[in-house]
This record gives sequence, structure tokens and C-alpha cells, in this order.
Amino acid sequence: MSNTIYPSLGRQQGLMQEMQVVANNLANSSTTGYKADRAIFTEFLVSPGPQEDSISMGGLGGHAFKLGQGDLKFTGSQFDLAVQGEGFFVLQTPQGPRLTRAGNFQLSSESTLIDAFGNSVLGAGGNPITIPEDAAQISIGGDGSISANGQLIDRVGVVKAEGELERDSNTFFAAPGGYAQFEEASVVQGALEQSNVSPVLEVARMIEVQRAYEAGQAMLDREDDRISQLITSMRER
Repeated sequence: MSNTIYPSLGRQQGLMQEMQVVANNLANSSTTGYKADRAIFTEFLVSPGPQEDSISMGGLGGHAFKLGQGDLKFTGSQFDLAVQGEGFFVLQTPQGPRLTRAGNFQLSSESTLIDAFGNSVLGAGGNPITIPEDAAQISIGGDGSISANGQLIDRVGVVKAEGELERDSNTFFAAPGGYAQFEEASVVQGALEQSNVSPVLEVARMIEVQRAYEAGQAMLDREDDRISQLITSMRER
């Protein structure tokens, strides 16, 4: 295979992966608490042989998340919560604790606070939050403190990751390095944080990636034609 084709194929593969990231961002532009994703590509050198020049190749090296604040949408629901500024809520999932900014919570049949997938919301002490069945009015303060009928019953856990985050799903993050309570957190009751994806920017990026892919494909087609013509001319000799 021509050395020109190797890096071109690597570039095309990278553009396809970038397109998948952009498409996922657009699909989640209305998802509560979603954070925009960015593909990070790395370059490395490949040596085809001792007598040949090395080839520069590229590939997907990882992901970076845009963790900036999304707009707040006020719903008025007493169990809808949003973090203003830094910090994450903590959920107990079958895979272990996960961090999220999606605060669309509700009560389970056992009167515990859960998310839309049935995962328990953890309090500042690391235990699931239970709301008394006779609680008529729930008030959640800016520091996450939960009061029922004027009595303090628990506090919503808001934490900061110690180290890098890993996306576990669209709105869940794992914290391999652990996490710690964030005492300066600001919780807003009756509101949800919207996705921080900018659809306009993502569509512009999608067009840019598509054009780059088409240009790369055209180059591969020309190189294929060149090789075919060379093989034909050699056969006719």
C-alpha cells in the first residue's frame, strides 16, 4: 500500500470519531446536566522499514469535557436540584458511586431520594437520603440542607473530584481518584441545569468535519486512480 494512504486512512478514521462525538453532543443538547465532549487526538510516528521514511499517524487519544455551567431552568418542583458553580451530586449506582450534574430527582416507593434511573442520591454523610413519609413541605437550602416540616433531616452531598473524571454515561462521571465534600457548594431548589452544548457551534463543527472528510476521501480516490494507472502501464510494457 502507498505510504500516502496510511496517514490518510488514519485521518479519515479520526474524522469519523470526531463526527461521532459531535453527533452525540447534538443528541444531548437538551439533556439535563449533560457536559459537552471533545475528542483529543495524538500523533505518533510509524517506521515502515529500515530504508524508508517514517510516517506520521494520528489517533484518538482521549476525551475532554467542557464542565462549564449550563443555564438553569426553573421548574418549581421541590426535588429538582441544580448546583450553581462547581460541584457534583453523588449517586449510588450498581457500578459504584457516580457523579452527576443532573438533579432531576424524585421519591421512591421507600421514600428515598432517587434519580430518573432509580439510583439513590447520597447525602453529605455518604448514605442514601430518606424523606419522612409524613413530610408535607420539603425545603432544601443553598448549602444542601434538607428540612421537612421545619426540622433538619439530612444534607444533599455535593462533592468535587480529586483527580481526573471519566465519563461513564451521558450524565454520569466516575472519579477514579476519589472525591471530597465541597463545602462552598451552592444548591438551587426547584431548578435544573441544562446541557452546556451550543447547538450552533456543534453544527458548525459537524460541517467542518464533514468537509474535511470529503476532501480526504477525494485525495484517497485520486491516489487509488494513480496506483491503478501505474499498475496498468506496467502490465502493458
